[in-house]
Order: sequence, then structure tokens, then C-alpha cells
Amino acid sequence: MRRRDFIKGIAGSAAVWPLAARAQQFEHMRRIGMLMGAAVETDQQTGVAVFEEILHQLGWIDGRNVRVEVRWAGGDPVGARKDAEELAALPADVIMANGQFALQTLLQATRSVPIVFNGTVDPVGSGFIESLARPGGNATGFILFEYALAGKWVELLKQIAPTVTRVAVLRDAALAAGIGQFAVIQSVAPSIGVDVSAINIRDARQIEQDITRFASAPNGGLIWTASALSVVHQKLIVALAAQHKLPAVYYRRYFVTSGGLVSYGPDIDEQYRGAASYVNRILKGEKAADLPVQAPTKYELVLNLKTAKALGLSVPQSLLSRADEVIE
Repeated sequence: MRRRDFIKGIAGSAAVWPLAARAQQFEHMRRIGMLMGAAVETDQQTGVAVFEEILHQLGWIDGRNVRVEVRWAGGDPVGARKDAEELAALPADVIMANGQFALQTLLQATRSVPIVFNGTVDPVGSGFIESLARPGGNATGFILFEYALAGKWVELLKQIAPTVTRVAVLRDAALAAGIGQFAVIQSVAPSIGVDVSAINIRDARQIEQDITRFASAPNGGLIWTASALSVVHQKLIVALAAQHKLPAVYYRRYFVTSGGLVSYGPDIDEQYRGAASYVNRILKGEKAADLPVQAPTKYELVLNLKTAKALGLSVPQSLLSRADEVIE
């Protein structure tokens, strides 16, 4: 080979190397989608930060070897459907679904892209997976709680407000989980001397009307069950409970730090840590169908003494001693 042909070949190869390097980098850039059931103005922002922090610790760095795409559905079915279709079409290597609403919407958009969910109640009964031990499809993850927890809420309400004899249970009746949580509360209520009724949440105006009507009679209390709509309307429901002086039990800490009376539920950040660990395993080659769905191992009791005082309630020492967090 003549010298000038050799030099020309080297020069040509040098020109190709940066392109090849960029192509290789692009090839190894993974995509993670996140569909959040609620709006961005919620505590789920903290959850996203926890999720990304754990991914970083596991070696997945946004912008270097992974791209994280977050969509906020805000409880809107039309917008959520559009977001789900966009994430599935990226194409994402795996999608994290926060909440029942987000998971249901994603499964309507794709049965091939792996999905890791958290904040979901009864994925088997809802038809999302085949079993907790072997999910079987393209989704796996972490349930928010088991239905039995809902029975604890009505017991807790009676403990903190013994005069309550009527309980309105706010639920999303469009979700199987909304029906299931109410059923458990309804089964427990007679044994502790309370009558329960359901308020099917739809929009802010309807929620305000129904709670105002319920509060017109004495000895009432509220239980707010888990759903995307519960987070969307969080500020309204806490304000209405305070306005009508209704003791209320919530399923997550976020409501109590915002002025609610008491909550009993899982550590939400732990849900995101678990989801990040499963996303890591799927990116490394494991299949969603083979990863068992896990339940929380710890539940937290959070009390707001300022709200209790405003409602004229004296919190029993037995509850104070059990509380994981007391807000003065």
C-alpha cells in the first residue's frame, strides 16, 4: 500500500471514530418513563427525587447513560392517556407508574413495555397482574397497602374521636380499589358502632356539596381512601374537614402535614426506593413477569395535635405513644 493511501485511510477512520463513539453512546442511552397519577404540585415531587437518587446510586445517571422522562397526569383521563402513549412510543425501556390510575392507563397503552408500579392497591383484583408472586405480564412493583388496612382507619377514627357515629368514606368508585377499600370499612364499622356511607369523588364542586350535606348532621367523621383524585383534591378536603369540624383519617402523611388530623399508611418514599431497585433490575435484563409484587413492611401513624385542638379533641395517650410522628 502506498504511503499516501495509508494516511488517507487513517484520516478516514479518524473521521468515522467520533461518529461511531456517538452512535455507541446513543445505543447505550436507556430511557425510563415516569407517569405520575397526580399533579406536579404534590409531595410526589419528593418521590421523583428519591427515585432518581436511588437510580444514581445504582449507576444510572440522567443525561449520561439514561434519560428520565416524567409526565404528570393530574387525575385527567384524557391527558393521562396521551402521556401514556407518548411514553410507550419513545420507546421507553421501562416505565414507572405511580398509582392505580397511572398503571391502568399505561396498561391500556402497552402490553410490551415493562412497567414498574408503586402506590397501587389490589393489582390482582383489578386485573393488572396474574398474582403477587408471579405477575405474569409486563407489570410488577409495590402495592400501597393491603385492604385490611382500611379497617384500621375506621378503628383509628373512633379512637381519636369517640363521639363519631357517622362516617363518610370518600372514594373513587371508578377504581376497583375504591370499591374494595369501602367494602372493608363497611364490614368493620358495625362492630365499633358507626354507620358508613360513600361519597363518590368526581370534581371539586361535587365534593364540597356532598361533604357540606353530610356535615349538616352531628357526630360525623371522614375517611379519605387512596386514589389519584384524593391527591388532586387534597387541599380542598383538608380545608373542608376543618371548616365543618369533621375529624378525618387519611391514608398518607402528606394530608396531615398539610393540616389534616391523622394518617396511617406506608412510607411513600420507600415505595419509590423499591420502584427504582426494580427498574434497575429490568434495565439489567430481568423480566417484569418474574419479579414478585411486594407489600410494605412498615406503616406509619402521624398525628397533628394542632388540628386535634382546633377540633376540640383530646388525643389518647395510647395513640401518642404509638405515633411515628407528632406535629405540634
